[in-house]
Amino acid sequence: MERIKVVLGDITEQKVDVIVNAANPSLMGGGGVDGAIHRKGGPSILEECKQIIKKIGHLATGKAVITKGGNLPAKYVIHTVGPIWGGGSYDEEEVLRSSYQESLRLAKENNLKRVAFPSISTGAYGYPKELAAPVAVSAVSDFLDKNPEIDEVRFVLFNNDTYSVYENALKRGGGLL
Repeated sequence: MERIKVVLGDITEQKVDVIVNAANPSLMGGGGVDGAIHRKGGPSILEECKQIIKKIGHLATGKAVITKGGNLPAKYVIHTVGPIWGGGSYDEEEVLRSSYQESLRLAKENNLKRVAFPSISTGAYGYPKELAAPVAVSAVSDFLDKNPEIDEVRFVLFNNDTYSVYENALKRGGGLL
C-alpha cells in the first residue's frame, strides 16, 4: 500500500504529474477544490474546459476528462464529477468508485505516474467522508493492483478531521470503517 499516501495540505501546491479536480458537470469552476484549482491554475484551464463542454455538452457523473495544468505545479488536471449524496440508495458508492477509477484510467492513458486526489463529493455534494474514504481507498487500491504504471497516488486533504478519516481508511485497506 506504500504507493498510496495520505497528505495534509493544499492540492493546488502538489508537485505531481496530475491533480484531480472534484468538478461540477459544467466544468466552469465553482467553490471548494474546484474553485481553488481554477483560481490558481488560471484562465487556460477554463478555456480548455469550455472546449470540452462544447463537444460533450456536460461531464457525466462518475466520468473524467483531462486538461493541462495552467499555472499549477502539476502538468495536468483531471476533472471528475462525483455523486451528490442522496442517502446512499442512488448508487453513490458505485459512482464515487467510478470517479476515482476513471481518473486513474486517464492518468494511465496519458502516462502520468504521480496523481493527487482531493476527497471527492464530501464537500458541497454532501457525501459523508466516513463513508467516502473507504470507497476512495478501495477504488484506488484495486486500480493500482492491476496497473503498476502508476507510481504514487496521494489523497491530499485540507483539514485534520478529513486527514484522520482517510488515514484510518488506508490503515484498514479501504474496508468499511
